[in-house]
Amino acid sequence: MTVEKMSMGTRIKLSLMMFLQFMLFAAFFPQLAAYAGEIGCDGLQMALIVSSMAIGCLVSPIVGMVADRHFNSEKVLFTVNALGGVLLFLASKQTDPTVLFFILLLYMFCYMPTWGLTSSIAMSNSPSKLFPQIRAFGSFGWFASGIFSFVAMKAFDTKIDGTSIPLLCGAGTSILAAVVALFLPKTPPPAKGQPASVVDALGLRSMTLLKDKNFAMFILVSVLAMIPFSIYWSYCSVFLQDKGFAYITITMNWGQAAEFFILMATPLLLAKAGVRWAMVLGLVALLVRYIAFLCGGLFDMRLLYFIAILVHGAIYGLFFVGGQIYINQKAPKEMQAQAQGFIFLATFGIGLLVGNFVNGALINRYMTEATVDGVLTKVFDWNHIWGITAVISAVLLVAFVALFKDDTVSSNEADETDEAVA
Repeated sequence: MTVEKMSMGTRIKLSLMMFLQFMLFAAFFPQLAAYAGEIGCDGLQMALIVSSMAIGCLVSPIVGMVADRHFNSEKVLFTVNALGGVLLFLASKQTDPTVLFFILLLYMFCYMPTWGLTSSIAMSNSPSKLFPQIRAFGSFGWFASGIFSFVAMKAFDTKIDGTSIPLLCGAGTSILAAVVALFLPKTPPPAKGQPASVVDALGLRSMTLLKDKNFAMFILVSVLAMIPFSIYWSYCSVFLQDKGFAYITITMNWGQAAEFFILMATPLLLAKAGVRWAMVLGLVALLVRYIAFLCGGLFDMRLLYFIAILVHGAIYGLFFVGGQIYINQKAPKEMQAQAQGFIFLATFGIGLLVGNFVNGALINRYMTEATVDGVLTKVFDWNHIWGITAVISAVLLVAFVALFKDDTVSSNEADETDEAVA
């Protein structure tokens, strides 16, 4: 049933839900690789730990499918956030990389379904035209985590980045998010009584669209784009720590601040330039990021590192959100939801997983150990790392421009664009 009106109290609850759900993840994940490095992770161990999210993406659609058919969404959200808080607390106490990986993996099985759950709860209890404004509080929450980490640092009166404290901050926020879930509007299972299918949950029926060469090229580039994208997403904290940045979480969260404004402007850009060129601009931003990182090292200009961080919103908002809109236009109406699930599985599941291992090997290839002031220290050749990543980004950009054509025709562009962005 379509919701036409919503009370201010409900709107505040739904906005707070989004705020906390993304804030709790941003509180610990951006600097997770830095912490893992501090407890002795490298190579395969590091790749596994930062890939816990990607593996969680592979499983979360199945968890979400079960929840959709048997339990109220707000009750499921309470349960997974409460369990998540406990698991993050346990993770903060670990110094064994193997144990840390398995605890984080269990945590991601709890957390990743919440991206779909929170959207489902919000869309079930708010008018569709207001959903983007509610979802925007998720971006605010991600950015606010930087301020949260700064306040926590002052409260603990100690260094935070590269320690287990962000995991504790995430645990506390997760428990708070669980409490908030108890006061959310009741949201019955939307697919109660319907047959459960793993194939449908993973969106695999939409693979029939791969017969279209443009759709196949779009999927291929989207998956491969996760290789350069994921080195920032999963390993940038290692780079920033190596370069001596004092506040890793705050520094990286400027990218999410820019993302909020770019996402707000994305519908207008899509209407003016079209999906294909918006996605091209997103890949240009991806290339700009790694050229900026490379030149920042070559010319010792830290300002360029901030430029590389700030273009995050353009990469995500234009290429990945643009891709969601392309799928919404390309897929038949009865297959649109499955197709959206499939692209999420392909990018933040398979693509991110592959990218983490490829980039882990790349970083390890250009890492040596040297004794500095009597201490054995890791030395990274970031110029080679960013140079290779920039070349990969350039090849993907050229391939996409040359081989992908947007052959979709929207009968109601403005409305469909707004729906897809939502």
